[in-house]
Amino acid sequence: MSDDPLRPPSPTPAPGRPAARTAAVIPAAGRGVRLGPGAPKALRSLGGTPMLIHAVRAMADSRAVSLVVVVAPPEGTAEVKSLLDAHALPERTDFLVVPGGDSRQASVRLGLDALPPGYDIVLVHDAARPLVPVDTVDAVIEAVRDGAPAVVPALPLADTVKQVRPAAAPGDPEPVVATPDRSLLRAVQTPQGFDRATLELAHATVEDDVTDDASMVEQLGRTVVTVPGHEEAFKVTRPLDLVLAEAVLARRRLNDGF
Repeated sequence: MSDDPLRPPSPTPAPGRPAARTAAVIPAAGRGVRLGPGAPKALRSLGGTPMLIHAVRAMADSRAVSLVVVVAPPEGTAEVKSLLDAHALPERTDFLVVPGGDSRQASVRLGLDALPPGYDIVLVHDAARPLVPVDTVDAVIEAVRDGAPAVVPALPLADTVKQVRPAAAPGDPEPVVATPDRSLLRAVQTPQGFDRATLELAHATVEDDVTDDASMVEQLGRTVVTVPGHEEAFKVTRPLDLVLAEAVLARRRLNDGF
């Protein structure tokens, strides 16, 4: 396939440093019950296309990403393969579908296990973040190439945050115990990027069930750094999020003509 002059260039290695190959793992085995009954969240339609396809395209839009591994519900692996075959995806990117596990952490580990040798950088991306811009993806990859073992895109918080003590009984008021300085807090997004060896060590070492791969690297005592996130990389979790995602996608199509 010829290069697209409208597509931003991929991150480039420093002079004398070989390019590190990048793969993306997309755990998409969850049911997404907060969106209500119906298909698994990753397979819900967004602008007439499953959210998962948008998320896969978001990773493949980066020229640095040469493999995308989708971790599907075990009973839906064939359906996800059919979806990928039915939608136009970049020819320069390879795709692989593997069955997932009982938790997000288990699914990411299964995706890691499926990676062939030769991929030094691994992105882990939520299927429920279908609209992350390619500039954010490339910024994460570039930071790993520059030597960070783990990188997360993050945004400053707009709201004041309160730390509370759990209510004594369901429905009771929760007492506030502290007001953290929000200038020191960030809302973390995906894709999160990792040196492959570091991420594999984290999954082999950390036994706690977590929802954030970077926190596993933190438990190893390794440094996790942030790069600027993007307001359109929000997670589609509730019905209102889906309405917002439809609006963002409609604006993109109007502005970009796709």
